Parts: sequence; C-alpha cells; structure tokens
Amino acid sequence: MKTGYLMLKTSIPALAMLVFTMAATLAGQAQNLQPIVRMGALSTQSFDARWLFSRFGLQADGTSVAESAGLEMPDLNDATWRKLDLPHDWAVEGPFRIELRGETGKLPYQGIGWYRKHFTVAAEDAGKQVFIDFDGAMAYAKVWLNGNYVGTWPYGYSSFRMDLTPFLNFGGKNVLAVRLDTEKWESRWYPGAGIYRHVWLIKTNPVHVGHWGTYITTPQISDASALVKMDVTVDNQGKTPVEATIRTQIFELDIQNKPGAKVASFNESIIKAEAGSSTTATTQTTILKPKRWDIISPNRYVAQTSVRINGKVVDIYNTPFGARTIEFTARNGFLLNGRQVAVQGTCNHHDLGALGAAINTSALRRQLMILKDMGCNSLRTSHNPPAPELLELADQMGFLVWDEAFDCWKTGKRKLDYNQLYDEWHEKDLKALVRRDRNNPSVFIWSIGNEVMDQQNVEMTKHLADIVRGEDPTRPVSNGYNDADNSRDVGSAVGVDLMGVNYNFSQQARWDSDPRYMNMPTIGSETSSCVTSRGEYFFGNDYQNWQISSYDLTKPDWGCTPDDQFRVNAKFPHLLGEYVWTGFDYLGEPTPYNSDETNSPSRSSYFGIVDLAGFPKDRFYLYQSQWRPDLPMAHILPHWNWKERIGQITPVHVYTSGDEAELFVNGKSQGRKAMRLGQDFRLVWDSVRYEPGKVEVIAYKNGKKWATDVVKTTGKPVRLTLTANQKTIFSDRPDLAYITVQVQDKEGFTVPRSHPLIRFEIEGPGEIVATDNGDATSFVPFQSHEREAFNGLALAIVKAKKNAGGRIIVKASSNGLQMGTTTIELLQIIRNNE
Repeated sequence: MKTGYLMLKTSIPALAMLVFTMAATLAGQAQNLQPIVRMGALSTQSFDARWLFSRFGLQADGTSVAESAGLEMPDLNDATWRKLDLPHDWAVEGPFRIELRGETGKLPYQGIGWYRKHFTVAAEDAGKQVFIDFDGAMAYAKVWLNGNYVGTWPYGYSSFRMDLTPFLNFGGKNVLAVRLDTEKWESRWYPGAGIYRHVWLIKTNPVHVGHWGTYITTPQISDASALVKMDVTVDNQGKTPVEATIRTQIFELDIQNKPGAKVASFNESIIKAEAGSSTTATTQTTILKPKRWDIISPNRYVAQTSVRINGKVVDIYNTPFGARTIEFTARNGFLLNGRQVAVQGTCNHHDLGALGAAINTSALRRQLMILKDMGCNSLRTSHNPPAPELLELADQMGFLVWDEAFDCWKTGKRKLDYNQLYDEWHEKDLKALVRRDRNNPSVFIWSIGNEVMDQQNVEMTKHLADIVRGEDPTRPVSNGYNDADNSRDVGSAVGVDLMGVNYNFSQQARWDSDPRYMNMPTIGSETSSCVTSRGEYFFGNDYQNWQISSYDLTKPDWGCTPDDQFRVNAKFPHLLGEYVWTGFDYLGEPTPYNSDETNSPSRSSYFGIVDLAGFPKDRFYLYQSQWRPDLPMAHILPHWNWKERIGQITPVHVYTSGDEAELFVNGKSQGRKAMRLGQDFRLVWDSVRYEPGKVEVIAYKNGKKWATDVVKTTGKPVRLTLTANQKTIFSDRPDLAYITVQVQDKEGFTVPRSHPLIRFEIEGPGEIVATDNGDATSFVPFQSHEREAFNGLALAIVKAKKNAGGRIIVKASSNGLQMGTTTIELLQIIRNNE
C-alpha cells in the first residue's frame, strides 16, 4: 500500500503551520513530511465543528432573556440550541439599531453567550494530557467540562490554553461549556462577540514541549551562515521524574507549508525533568548559506523538535521561523538584513467588514493582497493582540508587524474596558502575546499600548516594557503616544526603546537634539486620519448626507492630510516611516458622525484607504504613487458625470508616481504641472470647468512619458458585470470567493452615482455568506441577498457547502439591467489511497 499524500492546488496559500508525520520524524527525510494544520504539537486538531449556541441577557432586538441556572451541566437539554461551526460572531448578524452607539457599529454586541460542544475522547488516550486552545473569545470567557469549572480568561483578544485532563471521561461522552459576557465589556470600536477565533484540541504525553514552549532567534547572519539559538521548555505533568532527550532538525519551508531540504540539526540535549516541573534546554546550530526572511523574499524554515524517553518519541513540536536581522537607528532609519527599509504601514482593526470579527483566513488574505498592491509593507495590530492567522500570512507574504497589546492600562477610556482587568491580568496578557508571537519573523516591534491615559506614568511604562523584554529582548518595545511631547518631557518615554508618535511632529527637531531621545528611533505610529466616502465628491461643503467628500483633504482636528504627513516624512528623513489610520474602513467609530450617535445612521468608519467592502478609495492611489515609485501609474479624480455642473469649476486632482503631468479635457490641454520634491504629492488643476466628455492625463518622469489615465462621462447603466477574486475555492475549509458587481454602461465603464437595487442568487452547492457595498450608512443586514450598489459597486461573499464538488453559479440582477453571472469551481484536497 502506498503512503498517503496530499495533492494541493498550486496557488493555495499555505496558512496552516506544519505538523510532521511520525514516520517522517523518525526517518528525518524531508520528502516524507506532510503539510498539516498548525504550529505546535503533532496531535493538534481543529475543534471548530459542531457547537451549540444560545444567547441570554441582552438580545439583538433590545429585549432581555434571563440566564438559566445549570447551563454548564452535561445533562442540560440543549436540543433546541442553535447548531453552528466556529469561528462565530453573534453580533454581526444585527440588526443595526439607530439607538445603539455608532462607535461600536450600531450592532447589538452586548449580551451573554453560551456555547456547548458534545465530544468523545478515545479510551486509549487515558494517560495523556488533553488541552484546549482558544485563539480568542470575546469576552470574559469561562470554561466548564462535564460540569466542572476549568478556568477563565477575560481579555477577549488573548489566546489561552485550558487543561481538560482532570475532568475528561476517556472512552465516554463529554460536554464542554463556554460562557462569554460582553455586557461588561465596553469598547471604542466594534469588538465582536463570541468564540470568534479558532479552537484547537491537543493531546500529548505527560512529558511534552510546553505551551508556546520554543523560542528561536537568529542573532548573527551573513551570506555564509546563520547562527540559530533555540530554547525548548519541556513540561513534565507526570508523577515521576524522567530523563528526556531533545532533538531538533531544521528544514526549509515552502509556500505550501511543506518542508523541503534539511539544512541543520541541533546537538542533542538531555534534561532531567522533575514531576510537576518545567525544564528549559538551550542550544544552538548553524545554517549554511541561509535564505533570509525579507519583505521581498519571505523565506522560512521550520524547526522540528522531538522529545524522547528511553529512546521512544513521546512528543513532536514544530516551530516555523525566519532568519533575519533587524536594526533600529535614530539617524539611518530601520534596517532589515542591513538594508534600509522605510516603514509604509497601515493601522487596522480586527474586524473583516461584513463578516464581523469572525476570523477567516481567505478574507484576511484578500485584505493583505489589496494592501500589498498599494505598496504597504507593514501592519499595526490596532489596538490588541491579533489573530494568529494574521501573523502567519504576514510571515508568508512579507509584511512587518507592529504587534500591540492594549488600548488602555489602569486608567480606562470607557468605564468597562481593560482598566477593569489591568491589575490582575496585564502581566498574563502581555506574556501570552509575546510567547505566542515571538517566533514570527514578521513581528519586529512590540507595543505596550495606544494613546493610554497613563502614558506619562514613568514607573508603569517601564514596568510593562520590562515584562516584554523579559520574554523577548530581541525586538524594541514601543507605545503609541498621542501626547508625545509631554510624555517625553516628563521622561516616561525613556522607558521604551522606540518612540511612537501619533500625529504630532511639531516639536520633532527639539527631541532630536534632546540628550534623552537623540539616539531613540522615532516612527509615526498613527498618522493622517483622513476621512472620505468612496465615489462621493462635494463642492463647497465636504460633509453632506452623512458622507464625506473624496478629494482626500478632509480630516479631524487631530489629523492631517496624507500630503502633510508626506511633507513631515520628507522634512525628517531619519524617521522610520508611518502607520496610516487606517488601511480599511472598519465597523464602528464613524468620525466625524459619532457625536450625534442617536440620530446618525453612520455605523462604520470613513478613515479607510479602502472601504469596508474592500474597494479602494482615491486615497489608495495617492499612497501607491508614493509607496511604489517605480510603478508607472496615474489616477484622476473625480469621476466625470456632472450633468448639473456644466460650465462650473470642477477641480481635477491627479495622483502619479511621475514628477509632472499634463491634463486634457476633450483634447484641450489644461496645462502641464510639475511636483516640487518633498512639497507636492498630487497635481491639482483647480480651475477646470466641467463639460461632458473625456478627461485624460499624461504623466512624465525625468522628462519621459511615464503613465496615463482616462476618465469619461459614462452612459446610462445597462448591465451588471461580476468578477470573482478567485475562480476556484476549496469546499473542505472555510474558503471564500469575493465577487465584485460593477454597474456598467454599454461601453463597459462603471457608472458613478448609480445605486440600483441588486438581487443575488446562487445555483449549485454554495452559499451567499454576506453582501456589502462600502456605504457607511447602510442598515441593510450583511446577510441580506439584496443590496443597493454604492456609486456603481457592490459585493457578494460566497462559500461552498462543506465537502461539495462541482461548481456554483452566482447571479446578480436588477430591474432594467442585464443580469450578471460568474462561475466558481469547487475543489477538495485529493487524498491518495484513503
């Protein structure tokens, strides 16, 4: 009988970490190693399927349901509870309610949710340790097994582990119960609610590598060799002391998360592990001719660790990592592998638009691909620990990550935010973040907070930074300061390694000469905060009908235009770069319309460079012009459908990676303009009078033609055109296809200012998961199969029915318009000889 193998679609992004078959481990032959689910123990398995859910306390409609007693008990009759798979966000289902707070998306996230799962564990597993890992549960998670209280972890963004072993019925039935409470969790943005990240079951021997029990660094790298240091912590949860042998091999790791050639081995370590103890072994090895991890070529390795007792393998643990060097300087910026790299970053909240907070890897990958196309090379996890999938994708795709812990410390911004947890939990949460993420090569900065009210507290700042340094001294610790000048004045910023400035650089020259900070690298940890609505352009008043003009000149009092921040960066070239607020629109915080929350229909932000549906706004092209200077591009705004403005002045702006451009309206030149280096980042023709027809720009660089763009007055809408971001999806996983609907005229141009009602249908073994259009004021539920286009665009998100084959056909129709269709092929992993 042949050994089973996996055939995978070539382009599938490998997001899961590697687990190796035991045979491959013993043989040490890379060709026998198989892709698997996740970093860590070999036995890790998904625990997402077949849960039951019921909501108590505050309900979606504003009523309340009393929480029954005994919901944790195994004999509870839960036959009427809702059946679902994780991840799950109970709040995104809505409905939107006008009286709810705009800052949390006008969605009913507050409530008490109970989850139950019935499962069995084989009798032959008796004697093993069995753990459950939660990647994140919002919020105040409490866990019971078979009616026995297991433990709690209140911070909804933290990943945590519970030991189920003492309460398991091996060979019998088990009931796991999880209670979540968001009634006592307040947030400045939409937090989601529920077990919104993945859950895993882990079975190990009593002697095993501990939770997040490996730590790998690469302190010295040259073209010839890389020094790799590794700590391995082994837990002995048995009743007797043992002598254990630790062996680790290093393999290359390809894009499909399959190991390739073996490149190095560590010397064996022999440890004596007392019963009930944890023992750490430290060792090092050398990789010859290492392939560095970089944002251009994100090469990775995987360290495979085995633990043996009396020659028998009792545990296998896999740790992906990258070989790279990072250096932060006050005068020469950030150096990655010795090469200066400007940080071109965006801040991003954790929700996925129409999917809410429920993590989905294909949705997250789509977001990162859009940001990558813009030229973004770094992500700030604003303002909380991210899902592990974000870091796995960043490792694979070549993003740098500012990994952030908190939005507040001891003094809260809301009555019921992290201030309620700080005293008891801040050290546990910080250590959990660092231990989980410190092997990800993409992580290059730790952040202990964002605009915290305690930012001028010298002792608290140093205390938190020292906790991080105690777990990982190889990366700098920072903090996002919105009162950076006073914090530097009082000396609290001395406690961090890298100065994170939110918005205000007016006194930067002063700090560059201050002895306390002149050698401290500085970065724009949050910049701009420009607000716009995609496809909306206003003249004379930037705020109309709860929308905001897309000329990219509007910002709140604390912010600045993108152009102004580019000027700051040019004035202080030693700054490491910036994180723009934000890459994508997000649920909640609809500045400037969150001051009149009970009357405002705004339920999501306007800050995004890309709207909530994933459609780029004009600003996307402004950043692309600066962040991808070698890409020939030009972009004209606004659109050219202004029948009510004939003869009126209608300013035209051009974003280009060129250095000058000439604008034409119906073939007539409007003049040629050049950018001043470090001063101009867009070209503006502010006296153009509107006439229907064609606007064209020809951009030049160094005197040569570089790029062109054309905008035309379109005809009336005649058809809907559908385009999928991927034409094949897998049916044995939560893979998604994002389908863009364009409202087009007879020549195939998208018609601006068009808002027809679109009806979505699906044929075949698939489901419409959600729809959207990027309109921050729409109260249509995301689950609706009907939605108006917003300025010519709409979106449908579809998935396959589980383990189905064949194809699905998605249709979009609207009265008076030609129907649009697209086809998605369904794929499965083909398992040989199974």
